[in-house]
Amino acid sequence: MSVPATPSQTIGPYYGNALPVPGGGELAPVGHPDTVTLHGRVHDGEGAPVTDALLEFWQAAPDGSLRGAPGSLCRDGAAFTGFARVPTRRDGRFVLRTLLPGGAPYLALCVLVRGLTRHLFTRVYFSLPEDDPLLSALPAERRSTLLAVPDPEHHRAYRFDVRLRGERETVFLDFS
Repeated sequence: MSVPATPSQTIGPYYGNALPVPGGGELAPVGHPDTVTLHGRVHDGEGAPVTDALLEFWQAAPDGSLRGAPGSLCRDGAAFTGFARVPTRRDGRFVLRTLLPGGAPYLALCVLVRGLTRHLFTRVYFSLPEDDPLLSALPAERRSTLLAVPDPEHHRAYRFDVRLRGERETVFLDFS
């Protein structure tokens, strides 16, 4: 007899009361002139889209502060909270509207995917600084998997794909 996986054997997502968050990908205040769009896809090891991943983004505000505003899960449309929770769509795509971070040139990203026993951490860089110790420790050919590239088809937009395994696998970080 086959027994289904229990919550301790997979990370989900399966808590419907907090997932997804309405407006979870709308981190920038409504109408802010410096809003940028980060979009991309999550791919599995075979290159197929992951249709039910959940991406959590944390970032510094444009002034470099890390405080964030209260209300990360219940946004008022005006305050910058520094946290976003974005599900992938049926084609594996995600969209985040945010402001470029000050201070650290990256967004912290946590990837939650059905079937994994632990979530994955990575970073999304908008440029690759030469003095970043994390980047310096990586082989040069792997650094580009952390870079969001400008999207020439859309104004103020960047593309960032997450590849869970295989060719051009995204670099994931170990914080244990």
